[in-house]
Amino acid sequence: MAASISTAPSSFVYERRVARIHRYHWPAIQLNIWMLVMLVASCCLIGVFATLMQAQNQLELYTPWYFPYWLTVSSLTIVLMILLLWLISQRRLLPSIVILGAFVFFVLWLVGLIVVSIEMWSANGSVSSNCDLLVFSDAPTGNTMETLAWLEQKSICQSWQAIFAFALIGCVFLLWIAVIAIQVFYDDS
Repeated sequence: MAASISTAPSSFVYERRVARIHRYHWPAIQLNIWMLVMLVASCCLIGVFATLMQAQNQLELYTPWYFPYWLTVSSLTIVLMILLLWLISQRRLLPSIVILGAFVFFVLWLVGLIVVSIEMWSANGSVSSNCDLLVFSDAPTGNTMETLAWLEQKSICQSWQAIFAFALIGCVFLLWIAVIAIQVFYDDS
């Protein structure tokens, strides 16, 4: 609100301008589903990569750069969701914020998805070929250390498949919300 005062010898004149606030009509169900899926995917990726990093530390092996990368990107995605929830509660969520955030996080998630894909299906020494050769081709039984080690290896191989699935879901949903934000922007313009 702006006010101006003109001073005459004995009178005051106030002029007030009313600020016009434009409100956007967001599709509540789509926005809530998107936020829920992104939170679930981010939390699952944090859990899987934290477990893999802990296993790498326990084995005293080198931790690949994309393990902390995914932890960081997933954590930042959760921070973005919290920021969007706060903006929604203040009724200040703008389509431009969602479009820009979705684009930035789409690029970050896509980079991680490409790296995970290369690790899973590269020509030599990929996770998928090693899992097929060393884990899924053998199934020891009994109460032995070999069976326990095989069960751990099997869970690690399956976690890579989950990583790829959650990363792919995240990329698809980031594109989806960008389209919704563009529709909201053009519908209300």
